Amino acid sequence: MLKTIPRDVSWLSFNARVLQEAADPEVPLRERVKFLGIFSNNRDEFFRVRVASLRRMLRIETKLNMHPEKDPQKILKEIKELIFRQQEDFEKVWNSVLDDLNHNNIFLKTEKQLNKRQQAYVQNFYDNEVSPNVIPLMIESIKTFPDLRDKSIFLGVVMSKKGSDTDRKYAVIEIPVTAVGRFILLPSARGRQDIILLEDVIKHNLPEIFSFLGYSEFNAHIFKFTRDAELDIDNLDTSPFVQKLEKGLKNRKKGRPIRLTYDEDIDKGLLDYLIKKFGLSLQDNLIPGGSIHNFRHFMDFPDQVFKNKTQRKQSFDHPLLAGKRIWDAVTNRDILLNFPYHSFTPVIDLIREAAFDPDVISIKISLYRLASQSKIINALINASRNGKEVTVMLELKARFDEEANLMWKQRLEEAGVKVLSEIPNIKVHAKICVIKKKTKKKTTYYGFVSTGNVNEKTAKIYGDHCLFTSNAHVMADINRIFNYLSNPKTGASYLTKCRTIIPSPHIFRTKMLQFIQQEIEQAKKGKHAEILLKMNSLADTIMIEKLYEAAKAGVKIKLIVRGIFCMFSENKKFRFPVKAISIVDEYLEHARVFVFYNKGNQKVFISSADWMLRNIEHRVEATCPVTNKELKKELLDILNIQLKDNVKARILNNSLSNEYVNLQNEKVRSQIVTYNYLKNKIYKI
Repeated sequence: MLKTIPRDVSWLSFNARVLQEAADPEVPLRERVKFLGIFSNNRDEFFRVRVASLRRMLRIETKLNMHPEKDPQKILKEIKELIFRQQEDFEKVWNSVLDDLNHNNIFLKTEKQLNKRQQAYVQNFYDNEVSPNVIPLMIESIKTFPDLRDKSIFLGVVMSKKGSDTDRKYAVIEIPVTAVGRFILLPSARGRQDIILLEDVIKHNLPEIFSFLGYSEFNAHIFKFTRDAELDIDNLDTSPFVQKLEKGLKNRKKGRPIRLTYDEDIDKGLLDYLIKKFGLSLQDNLIPGGSIHNFRHFMDFPDQVFKNKTQRKQSFDHPLLAGKRIWDAVTNRDILLNFPYHSFTPVIDLIREAAFDPDVISIKISLYRLASQSKIINALINASRNGKEVTVMLELKARFDEEANLMWKQRLEEAGVKVLSEIPNIKVHAKICVIKKKTKKKTTYYGFVSTGNVNEKTAKIYGDHCLFTSNAHVMADINRIFNYLSNPKTGASYLTKCRTIIPSPHIFRTKMLQFIQQEIEQAKKGKHAEILLKMNSLADTIMIEKLYEAAKAGVKIKLIVRGIFCMFSENKKFRFPVKAISIVDEYLEHARVFVFYNKGNQKVFISSADWMLRNIEHRVEATCPVTNKELKKELLDILNIQLKDNVKARILNNSLSNEYVNLQNEKVRSQIVTYNYLKNKIYKI
């Protein structure tokens, strides 16, 4: 039996922390609505990926290397129970939020609650904006049930004639949210705002939509379903990887349905029909709920309806970069950007400046997830057009970003950029950049190592660290990683030659285990030994077992883990209690930072890698030491602020009950304290 918490159970505990934010009356109402959307979106992806993987394991009756669970049937049963309990909690939180919306004079109205003025408005809105996008499917008359899109919501319509129980017809309408939007602001009385959902606009117009059929009564309810989203890439297929990926993306749209959610008042005959057509059974994930589904759209709930608008604090320029060229600043010293507190603009400026610098010869950068209107891509294209040698490692297998990255690949290659993209069975998750500049005097290299994506949109809400540096040893190792990426079949030796950066795969686990062992040896000698780790997920069983060993030996362990946490943090055999917390707040804590006491000369690393099997053995990652004393202190100060959080920190105990850290002294909300710390920090020049 594994001595760890099943990762899927742990992940559901994390999503429960998101739901806690929606339930917290201290959180601004707009943000509570948004957290409901995040919770819903997270759960959808959980079913598409994790539940789908467990079901595959059952079908093939074997244990996949990437999923170490021994008993998928048992875990699926536990997941189902947790999901149903969380759905009940969700409905309670939503009703509470709905009450608060009403108290703020914001009302969601159904098609049955409209006054005459609003009825006329909805009719006109449907005719002009919605009608062209509505295509009813008379599902009983279609020989082959259509491949409905799993990210959409659908209206299941039952038509009947008054006085007849037998003359009934079924139809399905996809709600055109992408084309029209989910929320329609209605004409409202002074001081209030009425809103109607798009599906209710369509419900209001059902007699018009189906007027040609002669039915007089309509019963319509929302449903949605979720498909298996794992990509099937046929490695025996000899066609180019891009073609195999495109084929896999097409097949994903026809993936096996694994969940059906529906209005609990839905017509039973229609529900039975849908269950049969989707190939589901009563043992599958059939989840009844309220009349509203696809709450992920509530992340885009209209801001203008809130009188007391909550504004995020604005990112600010790093003082060492204000009014300076990036090149001039970086060649003098290392600079640590801390997002979203510091502005992301310098990352874009780094590439822009290099694109127009006549002394720059080449730019190499790895990209995973990009903004939809990426300024980074534009800067790289400009660099290529200006004669620079541009190499981009673009991970085409970044889940749910595959299509976008295929598009970026085409755009980059059209501009003459060399795009690296295919490493069988490996994803490139490292966030690294190296720029080569040659002047009359010498050739120099500069760039960055980051914990987060090179994405100007997510940098506004993700907490990450990005190290700007011209350190020759770091840059040499980044070049070695790119040499491996250019020759993955024969170039693994480049990774073993790294002297400063610790790369994955092959190297990371060994090094981290060595650092933990060094702390264990110190503890056994009765000397101070300490490990402080911050990451998104702690799930790798080998690393967790080593942390158990360290805790039993007397190493003081402090953990800040936002998401998946598979370690039992409470054990009577631990010489010191393990402090383990998760912080869920306005910003997504996304950084990975590893600290080892090292006899008082602390080793501090920033990394793109979580402690999960996939990051350690199946991805290219970069873990970089921070050696500048001032920057080491800065990182440690931020971590210590987070360890003192008693507002948004939850205790990661053995039961993962998400209890808040006890509020004993004055409130410490780490994200606010960190903002003020960095805003007021004075750097040595």
